[in-house]
This record gives sequence, C-alpha cells and structure tokens, in this order.
Amino acid sequence: MADPLRKAGELRVLAVAAECFPLIKTGGLADVVGALPGALAAEGIAVRTLLPGYPAVMAALRDAATVHSLAQLHGEPARVLAGRAAGLDLLVLDAPHLYARPGNPYGGPNGEWPDNGVRFAALAQVAAAIGHGAVRGYVPDIIQAHDWHAGLVPAYLHYDQRPRPATVMTIHNLAYQGQFPGDMLATLGLPPQAFTYDGVESYGAIGFLKAGIALADRVTTVSPSYAAEILTNEGSMGLGDLLNRRVSALSGILNGIDDTLWNPATDMHLASRFTATDLAARAPNKAALQARLGLDRDPGALLVGVVSRLTWQKGMDLLLAALPVLLRGGGQLAMLGSGDQDLERGFADAAGRHPGRVGAWIGYDEALAHRVQGGADAILVPSRFEPCGLTQLAALRYGAIPVVARVGGLADSVVDAGDANLASGAATGVHFAPVTQQQLEAALDRTLVLWREPWQWRRLQARAMGTDVGWTRAAQRYGKLFRDLVSSRARGDDRVPGLA
Repeated sequence: MADPLRKAGELRVLAVAAECFPLIKTGGLADVVGALPGALAAEGIAVRTLLPGYPAVMAALRDAATVHSLAQLHGEPARVLAGRAAGLDLLVLDAPHLYARPGNPYGGPNGEWPDNGVRFAALAQVAAAIGHGAVRGYVPDIIQAHDWHAGLVPAYLHYDQRPRPATVMTIHNLAYQGQFPGDMLATLGLPPQAFTYDGVESYGAIGFLKAGIALADRVTTVSPSYAAEILTNEGSMGLGDLLNRRVSALSGILNGIDDTLWNPATDMHLASRFTATDLAARAPNKAALQARLGLDRDPGALLVGVVSRLTWQKGMDLLLAALPVLLRGGGQLAMLGSGDQDLERGFADAAGRHPGRVGAWIGYDEALAHRVQGGADAILVPSRFEPCGLTQLAALRYGAIPVVARVGGLADSVVDAGDANLASGAATGVHFAPVTQQQLEAALDRTLVLWREPWQWRRLQARAMGTDVGWTRAAQRYGKLFRDLVSSRARGDDRVPGLA
C-alpha cells in the first residue's frame, strides 16, 4: 500500500543501529545516528531509525503505535512500535526478553550479555522483514546498517532472494566486528550456504560486520583517510582481503557534528557563551573548568582537555607517559573519561601526585564534556587509529585547538600548524605522527610554543572556529551515494552484492 504522505522524489532510508543520541549512547556511533536524519532531510531523504527497545528508548517514545507483531522472536513474542522521540522518526523493536535490561546496550555489571549474538541478530532480522514490507505502507528504498550490531541485515536480505531494498553497510570502527560461534547459524536463522567466505563466515566464526561488508551493495566508512587505512595490512583488522575485493563499493564520508547542539554562542552548559569575534568571553569558561576539576586558577597556563574513552586505541597510555612534558612547560590537564581500569587508576594517581595541575573526572558527563570544550585551551586526541573522531570537531567549533594524531578522520579534519599553513592562515591545530610517546611529547612542546605567542594562538582559534564541522557536506555525499545506488539498481546494472 502506497503512503499518501510520501513526497515526490523522496527517498526512504531505514537506519538500523544499536544506539542513538540522545536516547541511548555509549560513544560517537550514537551521535552520528542521532544527527544524520536531520541533515539528510535537507537532501530529500526521509530517515526512520530502527532501535532496540531498551528501557530508556521505550520511556522516551511518544505517540507509539504497534505496526508489526511477531508471535515469537527467539523464543518470545515481540512487536515493532512506530513513534517519535527527540525529534526523530523511530521504529522500535519491543522485545523485553532481549532488551529490557539494566546497564548499557551491550552488557551489565558482570560484563557483556552472553546472548548479544541473538539480541542483535534479532534486530537485523526485523530490519530485513521491514525491508520486505512487514510494516504496512512503509518499504524503505535503502537500509543503512550501522556497525556490527546491524551487520546481518544485508545477509538476511541476500539469502532471502526476494526483491529487496538497497543496502549500505557503514563501518564506524572496524576493530569491533561482532564475532559469534559458527554453530549458532541455525539459531540465527541463517541457511547453511551462508557459512562461506563469500557470506558470513569469518575465521571459523559468524562475523556480523564481515557479513555486512561482504553482502551490502555499498560500504562506507566515516572518513576518507580511514577508508584508505582499512585497505592496509595494519589497518584492516584481518579483513584486508575482503575489503580490497570490495574496494569499488567502498567510500569514506567524513562525519560532522550537530552544530546546533555544539554551539558556543548558545550552549547553556557553559559559564559564558562566546563567538569567534568575542573570544574574551571564553575566559570565564576556563576559570570555571579549573574550579570544577580542582585545578589552580591560572589564566596563563595552557589548559589541555581530554574527553575520551580510556583505552589503548585512544592512546591514553601515551598521554600518561608524556604528561611530564606538559607539566614541565607549565601546562595543566583536564581529563574526562572512563575505560580500562589501569588507565583510570593511572589518571587518578596523576591527579593525586599533581594537585592543581592535573584534574581527572572518571566517568562520563555530557554537560562536563561541553565545559571541557568551552574551557580548555587545547583538546588532545592521541589515538593510535581513529575512524573519524568527533571530539576534535567539537574542539574546532569551540576554539579549543586540537592536538591530534595524524590518522583517520583526525588527519582529514585538522590542518597542521606547520610553517606554511601558519603563514597562509590555513592552520587549525597540531598533528603528530607516528603515534609514539616521543612524537606526542614533541607535539605538546609545539603546542606550548604556539601558546606563548598569543597573537598566533588567536589566529589559530579564529581559523578553527571558522571550520565547517556540520553535517551539510556529509549529507550531500550520502544523498548522492543513495540516489546513485537506487538508480543503478533500477537500471539493473548494479552487480553488487557478492564477491564475484
């Protein structure tokens, strides 16, 4: 049944994801899934987002109606609800036996849920059913599967062999692949022929993300540099052969951030709102951040902020090792994050050893994240690999100079303050490579030198704040990719999916 409300020429995209800001968030994936629908609307693309029915999502859902019922989904009944929350059009898989649990989307107090394979396969199965018309009046033109949690969507559609929507697999972080025992094939509703290299098999297991990469019509990553890095032995995380075979279907589209949510001129989390033409109004935010984290109120100290998961990937061990360089230069550290227990202890110990110079908030606080961006002089992102990174984009927006490893989206979004870029006025931050303690220490030294030249620092801030970090360009690229994909399928000249 056709939808009378569908606009002429409008494309329908069903986004499938495990999290979505502001409803449920553990990282940048949620920010992207929450922001992209609004940006795509300007391109004539109507996005509905399919989410698991976690307690937080169910509580936020408004004007919900049951649009599809399942007599059983992995052992118990379930239903799909349509409604709105936080300005988003949602489809929610209400399956309490799978999702009505405390903790984050992936685990509770005792670690990851042991049935995560079933939980996210169920999400993908329902997405595929929606693609085949399970929701009356709604059939998407494209299903965009975000990360491994939705990676089986292309597989279910492929092996069903009925006419289906186009599929796009978006890789947010190749390091997380969602691998589960091969003997779960029947439990997950996949046919025996799916367990091959060209299908869902990955090193003897069922690889959710690998399946999506192999069987989706198109594969995207979240920055052009990351798209190139994952084709190398070092960056491919064991999937290099597959990715290189699918290179013609692969593209990198740099993420943006919600520049209405991240706007220093209107941000109510800040002690003082400011613009690029009124940087003096930024100073009270530094004083407020220093007070909040127990740092000395020292306007002349370079205050370096970190908002990060505390993990090896994020280079947080390198920061701990390089911290003496920052402190010897008179700098301060304001750290917000959580993760590996050893790193949490390391930063807490550093704060204890250097009172007034190191402040560490172990955990996550969205309001404090805004205050770090608005109050720090520089934001450090020393990641060993970074598909895109959103922290440095917010830093640019807030005039906190990004100091970043030259990898992935960090390299794509920050212009290094080398002599030529400083002379031309193009510089927006500081790069370092390779990602080692020695090079991080050198980057901190460079940043301290720039800080001691106030006119140069203000020039950097002005250029950084003038950088377009919103979603407009990314939405245009997604719009073109989606329309080209639908057109090629309509012509019958699209030969993907598959590895033939």
